[in-house]
Amino acid sequence: MKQFLFFVQKEFYHLLRDRRTLFILFGMPLMQILIFGFALTNEVKNTRIAILDNSRDETTAGIIHQLEASRYFDVVKNIRGYGELEPAFQEGKIKLAVVFPSRFQYALSHENSVSVQLIADATDPNVANTLANYATAIIMDYQKNMKGQQDFPYTINTEMRMLYNPQLKGSYNFVPGVMAMVLMLVCAMMTSISIVREKEMGTMEIILVSPIVPIRVVIAKMVPYFLLSGVNIGSILILSVFVLDVPIQGNLVLLVSECLLFTVTVLALGLLISSVTDSQQTAMLISLMGLFLPTIMLSGFMFPVENMPWPLQILSNIVPAKWFYYIVKNIMIKGLSFGYVWKETLVLTGMTIFFMLVSIKKFKTRLE
Repeated sequence: MKQFLFFVQKEFYHLLRDRRTLFILFGMPLMQILIFGFALTNEVKNTRIAILDNSRDETTAGIIHQLEASRYFDVVKNIRGYGELEPAFQEGKIKLAVVFPSRFQYALSHENSVSVQLIADATDPNVANTLANYATAIIMDYQKNMKGQQDFPYTINTEMRMLYNPQLKGSYNFVPGVMAMVLMLVCAMMTSISIVREKEMGTMEIILVSPIVPIRVVIAKMVPYFLLSGVNIGSILILSVFVLDVPIQGNLVLLVSECLLFTVTVLALGLLISSVTDSQQTAMLISLMGLFLPTIMLSGFMFPVENMPWPLQILSNIVPAKWFYYIVKNIMIKGLSFGYVWKETLVLTGMTIFFMLVSIKKFKTRLE
């Protein structure tokens, strides 16, 4: 145990003496969370929506058919009451609900005016706003066709309600995404060069002749970065709350615990990269190019996963940032409990164990 602690202490000394490493470890997260805190625009299609039809008449059936025929929407749920709406949004089964009031056709034909309520999941405000506009345009098009057939002043109004983010702040979507990106890049990049650095500096021979076993070497490499990543997590959450005005709706302890779990996952991934490469340049290239693009493209951070072709949707499941992004958004923005994120947590735990076991197995006890 004493040897293990000495090895951890050595890693801390080396880390704290390297100013470039400290800048990457602490400067990059602060800059990214501030730079990427606000909006990008996303194109949406094939979005899962629910229908609450309290009227069930010919007119509502026609509008529902128009929504289903659109490439933007996929009606996956017909609900019977408002009580089913909240669980559907919380579980992520839908992103938009279209609610028709009772006696819809009667009100339209006798009062010449009726309203349709659109309820959207505004954790991603750009997508929510886009979906509401698409649905409104389809309903207005149906109204135009009705007026063409019959010369009556029919008016169908839409009332929008944005859940979780009524002000449609872009930071509500980008804070969880930037957290995933920062932790993935910083932790994986820094640990990916740790074992390779020992090889290039010639200190690996000393480590290998010592009685410390490979698993302790691997864990000792993770400990300093794990502790310093805790500082990053704290700084990101503080900036999110006090600078970007993104409240933490859920349990703070649960949120931090999930962040630490993801940190261990990406640290283990970085060590795996370090174990199978022979130079710092190669390890850096793999950690930057091999992890940055999948994190941006396939995590759901910038582009909705459901909009992608099915091969990419399947491929996105092996990207750890995707599962962490869903976890943070559900806890931090929606205020959900562990019962809604246990599947994603289990996936990250499985990835962590897999990366650790492969890292230990690939750790070379002899220099060739």
